[in-house]
Amino acid sequence: MKINYKNIALLLALSSGMAGCTKDFDELNIDPNKLEIVAPGTLVTPTVYGMATYFTVRSNDFTWEIMQDGLANPSAANGIHRYYFTEQSGDGTWNNCYRYLRNIREMESAAINGNTKLPVYEAVATTLKAYIVGILTDSFGDVPVSEALKAEEDIDQPKFDSQEKIYTDMIAALEKANQLYTDPSEMNGNDLLYGNDKKKWRKFNNSMLLRYYLRTSKRGNAYQKIKAILDDPTNYPIFSSNAEAAMVSITGLAPFDYAWGRRQDYVNFTAMASFFVDNLNALEDPRRPFIMTQATELVNGKIVQVGYKGIPAGHSGDISHITYSPSTPNGDLMYPSQVGTPIKEIIMPYAEVEFIKAETYLALGIADKAKEAYEKGVKASIEQYGGLMPANYFSNPAASFDGTLDRIMLQKYLSLFMVDYQQWFEYRRTGLPKLPKTEHMLHNGVMPSRFMYKNEVRRFNPTNYEAAVQQMGGDTYHTKVWWEK
Repeated sequence: MKINYKNIALLLALSSGMAGCTKDFDELNIDPNKLEIVAPGTLVTPTVYGMATYFTVRSNDFTWEIMQDGLANPSAANGIHRYYFTEQSGDGTWNNCYRYLRNIREMESAAINGNTKLPVYEAVATTLKAYIVGILTDSFGDVPVSEALKAEEDIDQPKFDSQEKIYTDMIAALEKANQLYTDPSEMNGNDLLYGNDKKKWRKFNNSMLLRYYLRTSKRGNAYQKIKAILDDPTNYPIFSSNAEAAMVSITGLAPFDYAWGRRQDYVNFTAMASFFVDNLNALEDPRRPFIMTQATELVNGKIVQVGYKGIPAGHSGDISHITYSPSTPNGDLMYPSQVGTPIKEIIMPYAEVEFIKAETYLALGIADKAKEAYEKGVKASIEQYGGLMPANYFSNPAASFDGTLDRIMLQKYLSLFMVDYQQWFEYRRTGLPKLPKTEHMLHNGVMPSRFMYKNEVRRFNPTNYEAAVQQMGGDTYHTKVWWEK
């Protein structure tokens, strides 16, 4: 066989040349339009807007019903106000929480591993992660956190962390973030919530720290821990006004549309609930016109307003005996007539902080400070809507501080209107306010404590799902989470 040495020499020369240019080829093959590391500040607004908008809607279609703020009308059967849950009731919560936790993971990674270390964005990522994980674990109990979202590390069946561990880790992370906010690095991204004011972010962080300590009130010395924070405002600044609260201003103009596509989607086919309305009436409360319309009735052939009236939650389905058209949501609260008018989507209100303080001081026997915080909380909630605090509000026996947790929790319930699931969580923690029950409610009138895990979790992560069920003590609507027990 004749060997063509000329061709072999040519191939060797080409091979040598290819090897020598590999490094340069790799460098030239980088897509200049693809970001290797995202700027952490670019993820703040999508996360804040997405979560606030989703849970504003959920507060309306879930929390209103289960906590007797308002309900679908007509409602002939089923309905959350009758404690009707399905296995899919929590699917949207699960999906959206993990969806935005991916954003947080990218933000945190970019802040820590980027070319320039940005401790302030590590802190912001921690604050937002605690906000989202808090809703997730309080809705389901034990959930994947430490091994979640790690498919690229070949973890596609993450273990479920116990809620006790989640709370321990979450509180520790918020404590660390409190110190990170003192770093001189500045925020420079697009921040829909606070406009890059890291002092307000720090107050939001520490106010949530109070929320999560309080949630564990049955599980340890939460009140003493809260008081230690309240006694150290220099190192633990918290909300002190509505201007500092975590409330997102939405104009309704693209890309920041209102939570509902149309005004009528928020207003129509909904009635306010008697429990909510009757308590506001007893208080002669100035929040009423901001939240709802007046009921109407046909009198002598004319439709006239007859004050604020709701319909009972958990009714039989037949409300033909009600002679008036009940109060409905005031569309201006969430979808003003003039698009472009700013509205507020609430992540955490300042009033909540004052009611946390009031409960803490009451539990520790400091009655004067409990009264002061209670009254500040009521005032903050009224003024949050743009209302004026009546000078004689607390002269009403229904409004005055009476030294009971019942009184504090009723006003806290009113102040948490439109705040994701917080009314539900606090009711599960305290059993307050005392909601009326009816024979038409399911589960013998016992309110569900949680959502069930998704079907996909049971199917595709069966080993860890079963371990979580054993850890939790079940996977039913009434399986109590760690801080409830």
